[in-house]
Amino acid sequence: MNPIAKDLNKIINGSNPHIFEMLSNMGKELFFPKGILSQSAEAKQKADKINATIGIAKEGKSVLSLSSVTKYIKDIEPDDYLTYAPSFGLLALRSKWKADLYKKNPSLLNKEISLPVVTSGITHGVSILSDMWIDSDDVIVLPDMMWGNYNMTFCVRNNARIVHYKAYDDNLTRFNIDSFEKVIRQQAEENDKIITILNFPHNPTGYSLSLAEAQRVAGILIDVAQQGTNVVAACDDAYFGLFYEEETSRESIFSQLAVVDKRLVAVKLDGATKEDYAWGLRTGFITYSVFGADNTVLEALEKKTAGCIRGNISNASHLSQTILLKSMADENYEIYKQEKFELLKKRALKIKKILKNPKFNDFFDVYPFNSGYFMCIRLKDVDAEILRVHLLDNYGVGLISFGEKNIRVAFSCLEENDVETLFDFILSGINDLRNG
Repeated sequence: MNPIAKDLNKIINGSNPHIFEMLSNMGKELFFPKGILSQSAEAKQKADKINATIGIAKEGKSVLSLSSVTKYIKDIEPDDYLTYAPSFGLLALRSKWKADLYKKNPSLLNKEISLPVVTSGITHGVSILSDMWIDSDDVIVLPDMMWGNYNMTFCVRNNARIVHYKAYDDNLTRFNIDSFEKVIRQQAEENDKIITILNFPHNPTGYSLSLAEAQRVAGILIDVAQQGTNVVAACDDAYFGLFYEEETSRESIFSQLAVVDKRLVAVKLDGATKEDYAWGLRTGFITYSVFGADNTVLEALEKKTAGCIRGNISNASHLSQTILLKSMADENYEIYKQEKFELLKKRALKIKKILKNPKFNDFFDVYPFNSGYFMCIRLKDVDAEILRVHLLDNYGVGLISFGEKNIRVAFSCLEENDVETLFDFILSGINDLRNG
């Protein structure tokens, strides 16, 4: 094992051995290398005559660049986007995102969290989570309705085992916390460590927990940890902030899981992808909270995370980080975000209004939804994939099918005026199949 990794492990194990136990084998081996990077950083501070350390091309004091690239980026200097960003991410952006986490989640105040490390989108953050905390045959507790890429990341790449709970009760009236608790406690009895991903607003159903529901979910995980099982609770907050109903909890459940028990590691995965409508910039963050930790332990986890990034993609896009940082500093930033939020909220509420019409009752049930980008329906008596293809071929309507009976509607890309038309098309398609 690398001596630097040993030093980081010593810090973590000395502070809280349960955190060290929860790290995957790879996580224990990870470190942030010194070598060229540290030598270049030292030279940047002291080499006032000649600095021939870093692997970029320069002309004079500026980075070498092609006009065919820079002509498209008018308001940012090439040195602020063509050079490599740190593997940790730009310090100013990390600091700004951390400050905003406290602003968006007031319950985090007075709780210590790590400085967020920049990832290349939230999917990359999920992959880092898997590399750092999940070993082959580890158990991950997830709902039966989940983002399909979890399977690719956790199972195909890292050979973990997913154990499902029922996301909703049979009547589709509420999130099925009873099933969640049953599966969590059963797995806790059978395993020394369990991992769960708490994805709210939920993909694909567009549901977020109420405050009471969030408190109960957090309480279950805290109790399991207090009973002696190591728990890694990752909050996939990809759609954070897109909450459309008053009773919905406005904070990430990360706030309730942060700094609560020595056997519980809370991880927050979020980013600009959906929060700032910047999908292609691929700028996400991974943030940690652990019980009783000082900054030294959190910095050790940050260094392991940066080492994971260094050994994978080296660093996230410098240009994307610079654009996001400048966007967040814009005096109208919050106004712009609120405008887009209201647009999505109107679409969601329009769907709720339309689906109150009893004419739909004989055709499908509606999964609870109150947030995010999506909503789902459960078909009564036709196959979802057959209906999807029929609607596409005969009505020019594109939807997503999953399972035998489920259809996902992405209202994020659905104009408000098209809502009623869409669901009427769905009814027509079901009637075609019933009568065909």
